[in-house]
Amino acid sequence: MYKNGVSHMTANDDFQGVEKIVDWLSFVPDKKGQPVPISPSADTWDRDITFYPPGKSAYDVRHLIAGKQDEEGFLSGLFDKDSFEEALGGWARTVVVGRARLGGIPMGVVAVETRTVENVSPADPANPDSMEQIVQEAGGVWYPNSAFKTAQALKDFNYGEQLPVMILANWRGFSGGQRDMYNEVLKYGSYIVDALVKYEQPVFVYIPPFGELRGGSWVVVDPTINPEQMEMYADEDARGGVLEPEGIVGIKYRKEKQLETMARIDPTYGQLKTQSLQKGLSTEQMTSIKAKMDEREKLLGPIYQQIAIQFADLHDRAGRMEAKGTIRMPLQWRNARRFFYWRLRRRLSEEVLVKRLTSSTSINVPANSSQSVVKKEEYLAMLKNWSGMLDVEFDKDDRKVAEWYESHRKDIYAKVDAVKADSISAKVAELLMSNKEGGLKGVREVLSLVPTSEREQLVRYLTGA
Repeated sequence: MYKNGVSHMTANDDFQGVEKIVDWLSFVPDKKGQPVPISPSADTWDRDITFYPPGKSAYDVRHLIAGKQDEEGFLSGLFDKDSFEEALGGWARTVVVGRARLGGIPMGVVAVETRTVENVSPADPANPDSMEQIVQEAGGVWYPNSAFKTAQALKDFNYGEQLPVMILANWRGFSGGQRDMYNEVLKYGSYIVDALVKYEQPVFVYIPPFGELRGGSWVVVDPTINPEQMEMYADEDARGGVLEPEGIVGIKYRKEKQLETMARIDPTYGQLKTQSLQKGLSTEQMTSIKAKMDEREKLLGPIYQQIAIQFADLHDRAGRMEAKGTIRMPLQWRNARRFFYWRLRRRLSEEVLVKRLTSSTSINVPANSSQSVVKKEEYLAMLKNWSGMLDVEFDKDDRKVAEWYESHRKDIYAKVDAVKADSISAKVAELLMSNKEGGLKGVREVLSLVPTSEREQLVRYLTGA
């Protein structure tokens, strides 16, 4: 069952099984709607990440999450040392999911295996003609099983555990083979979209160093799916775009356009092209010019092709992604732990306050709709006004905002209660104005239910108003 996704974990005996259950429960809030349980961590948030991926070569993505022990010592990862608990590890191994802590704060983790793995399908004992099948699955690609695993993990994190989630996105797309299409890879990809649309906790999508987010995988984890909760970041050494540079050049800068550029920039080729367009040339002269042009094209063509690919690659970098608004900001991997720790603390506090403000206004707005996004922006603007911070401070200084939320919690709750009182007051006034007789009748019924001692105070308050 561990290899087909039915069992999340395995244990050698009952004691180890109970131990794993208790460890799992330590990540989960004690009641629905309660804050996540923060545990003291010996691994400080204020440290560099010392494990760095080895370029574009394959490596174990678990080192990116939890660190790596080698001859030189321990190279730390993004999350707290020894806090990562992998789940569903025997099934769909091109995706790694589990739970970890960031400065003691529990998070769900979804990461991408960069190495090629073997998917073994055993022979059917009831069919003597069947054989064991071994299929090679490339890293950085969503297959039907790994797409389903991703969606299932997100649903577990959201509904059952209410955990914020970190997605270390390094996918080049979905597997488009005939077998995978037959096995419904696109349907399982849509399950990921469904899970993210309904996600009610903070979601951080981060393209790690030398990672790439391409093709349909970008569409699946794009933050516009759930702008209330999702944020996307990219490392300075990461790449992102629907097509890879070679594909962009093959579509937008084909050979005829390269030759036009060559004729404009290279004086020798430009002169040859001008000569070829002259009238009255003999067949021998035209053949000679064409031969020289072909020779020049073979000499310069690879250079122009490489320059074009490099130019297209510049459009896939983090700075350009930020300029186009597809990511919130670029990050340095070494400092990513510090950034995400304070960003997470801020977002968790912010979500609690926004939910209180939402409930205080008594306005039913569909979740993840354009109305809910606008209302959230209004509530954040209200919090910024209460904090007295400058726009730049409130938008960029997550540590200062998080500490203000936590140190002024009572004052903020008092202001939220005042907003709730104003909202109820406006609603009662609206009811009275729309139907004065019915509204006054309701006030009379309320007065009849109030104890005599309180009724006199209420009447004095109403007459004084």
